Amino acid sequence: MARLLHRYLLLVLPALLLGCSETEAEEKPKNRDPIPAAVQTVLPASGTEIITSAGTVRLRRETELGFTTSGKVASVRYDEGDQVKQGAVLAALDNSTVSADLDAAQAERERADAELSRIESLYKDGWVTKARLEQSEAASKAALARVNASGFASRTARITAPSGGIILARNIDAGQIVAAGQTALVLGETGKGFVLRVPLTDADASRVRVGMRANVTISAVSDEPFEAVVSEKDGRADSSTGTFEVSFLLPASGRLRSGQLGTVDIEVSRNNDGSIAVPATAIFGLRTGEGLVFVVDKKNRVKQRGVIIGALNDKTLEIASGLNEGDTIVTRGVEKLRDGDIIKPIRAAK
Repeated sequence: MARLLHRYLLLVLPALLLGCSETEAEEKPKNRDPIPAAVQTVLPASGTEIITSAGTVRLRRETELGFTTSGKVASVRYDEGDQVKQGAVLAALDNSTVSADLDAAQAERERADAELSRIESLYKDGWVTKARLEQSEAASKAALARVNASGFASRTARITAPSGGIILARNIDAGQIVAAGQTALVLGETGKGFVLRVPLTDADASRVRVGMRANVTISAVSDEPFEAVVSEKDGRADSSTGTFEVSFLLPASGRLRSGQLGTVDIEVSRNNDGSIAVPATAIFGLRTGEGLVFVVDKKNRVKQRGVIIGALNDKTLEIASGLNEGDTIVTRGVEKLRDGDIIKPIRAAK
């Protein structure tokens, strides 16, 4: 019996081993040929970006005008929107009080000068002291100062146009009592042209320089954008908003008016935040703020890697983390690949 069992095992066991070997060979996957796939080296995000902001059209020079002394307004000769020439009298105060003050100051000066002349004569003869002479000299100088002050008040009882332009605002009327320094009129100097004044955050304003070009759209003038130039930038932020005002000089147009609304697009350098960019076609397995890419090693083998996705910029995606500059990734054909596949890299012609 034992001999029969031994002979049976000798016949059956090799067949069993052969069957197992064939099964393993069938289950073992065949090696796949290298799969052609487009690849690209990871680069930093684009060095520039577009800032878009809205602003208001203003004349480049808008001057607030007022009286240097308080008084009663006698006349206002122009209204808002009126064109004026340089040197034109725009408004005047009732100068009856000012004229009376000037007359009184001149009379006091004449008296002080006569007194000084008399004291100088007495001083030469030794009848008065030097201190008395100095006192009379001081009185004469004070009288002259009052004449100058009254004369200045008389001359500035009128507002004249410092240049040709347009009246943008009128804040006074005849008969009104105004204070010294109060804004009476606002004059826009048409010869200096128009600007679009735009408030920008400190981060954006720091990347804008005078002389940079930008595209401005003002719907009231044209639906097509036209080229403008950064002409001025505030040196300090607005105390209430914290923004910096930037002025874009506009090309001449008869349709421009102060107060129109417009938008500006200006290309500036991107902040160096260390982000990198990849084509959108390289990302798969998208989830909220996350995705997968195939990274290629030195042996052309691909490996899945998770990445954190940043902003979408044109046709690329910014990658906040998960990739390093210089990594090679698959940019097209990711749907044909599996983790661990060997590829035949195809690089785009430069």
